[in-house]
Amino acid sequence: MAAKDDKTREPEQRTDFSDLIRDRRAELKESLDTFAEKAVDPVSGVRVTRGWIYRLEQGAAITPPVFEELKALAEACEWPVERLQDAAGSQFHGVDPLTSGSSESKAYVHKLDRLPADQRERLLSLIDTLVPPETGEKG
Repeated sequence: MAAKDDKTREPEQRTDFSDLIRDRRAELKESLDTFAEKAVDPVSGVRVTRGWIYRLEQGAAITPPVFEELKALAEACEWPVERLQDAAGSQFHGVDPLTSGSSESKAYVHKLDRLPADQRERLLSLIDTLVPPETGEKG
């Protein structure tokens, strides 16, 4: 069977990473243009283009982001890069972020998922007081 060219490819399935980016942009009430302008890694200067973000949000086939692009997206989202890494690893590489953690940490994560958003934020703030974010990390 001949390989399909880019124009006839089926859209990729939407997963947590695309939803995470789209939902965060909506929370920030930013246009694609504004969000893309902020999507710059402050160390390397690597940018994520408006077109790439649009294709990601639409579920179109895209090239998986490299670490510097994840850092650029984290800047635009105003989040630590770690918040994006697990979702990107899951969407693009099929990596389950919980498989490498201890059974205790997995249990905590599953409980955390059941908390209402306001309680999760309060719990994360408490954790940040006990284990401060790393230098340069936005909490």
